[in-house]
Amino acid sequence: MADFAVVGAGAIGAYLGARLAAAGFDVTLIARGAHLEAMRARGLRVIEADGSTLAVAPACTDDLAAAGTAETIFVTVKAHGLPAIAPALGALLHERTTLVFAQNGVPWWFFSGRRRLETVDPGGVIAASIPLRHVMGCVVYPATSLVEPGVVRHLEGNRLSLGEPDGVRSDRARAIAAALTRAGFKAPVQTRLRQEIWLKLIGNAALNPVSALTRATLGELLADPGTRELVRTLMLEVEAVGRATGIEPDLPVDRRLDGAARVGEHRTSMLQDVEAGRPLEVEALVGAVVELAGQLRVPVPALDVVYRLTRRLDASVARERPLEVPRRAG
Repeated sequence: MADFAVVGAGAIGAYLGARLAAAGFDVTLIARGAHLEAMRARGLRVIEADGSTLAVAPACTDDLAAAGTAETIFVTVKAHGLPAIAPALGALLHERTTLVFAQNGVPWWFFSGRRRLETVDPGGVIAASIPLRHVMGCVVYPATSLVEPGVVRHLEGNRLSLGEPDGVRSDRARAIAAALTRAGFKAPVQTRLRQEIWLKLIGNAALNPVSALTRATLGELLADPGTRELVRTLMLEVEAVGRATGIEPDLPVDRRLDGAARVGEHRTSMLQDVEAGRPLEVEALVGAVVELAGQLRVPVPALDVVYRLTRRLDASVARERPLEVPRRAG
């Protein structure tokens, strides 16, 4: 039985899998397309921020069923891709399987069944397919990019925060954290992971859509007084929604803005997706906050406008995207 599987081994998933494989763990990567073919043919190469490289050759496949041999499955597909695979993923589960959801935005399990967001779990298909007892949350901080098929660049960050939905410091959480630590990550087990998820979301829900709409880097966005003030307004609205759920911000918005500005000429993940013609994480990053605000009756007028514009952008990108020929898994 494999130690780990990574479902959706793109830039972040492949980086995670590479580090685990280099640490001696048995890892299976589930990927597709040219990236999969390159990893099969030449292995996986990681270029670290300091210029050093890491080369590994983990098992790679496009057959989701191969993940069923692992006790721990990291799910790194983007949130909008999860509903389509949730039934098949749920069918793989055995008694000891842990699914670690390492995704941006508001995760489908955030309210543990007490509240459902249509934007992240349309029709409730994910919750119906995956019992909560198999779920572990993960907040991802490493910044990575796919330089070319089979080659990942690690830009910065090495923290992966873990947490059970009920906040318990479980034995399985400690075991996964220990494996990640052995692989070179900082992997704290958190008792209040929802708080950490929302605090990261404050930046993502504001900076990602505005950068995608304007095609601007973080440095460009925050050097311009007009877009800086818009981002500030959006952050305050996301903070207000979080407060309505009991989550208090840890940093003043202006300090967040200053920190983001220091990152400089960085393209957000959503801007990279626009440039690559990929689907955008609109619903998990922005739509979920707008939907929750409506349920809680928290006004978010600026975020609502940005949400509508970003959905329109996503539709425009989809029209320009080349049609993919379906491939049989196996």
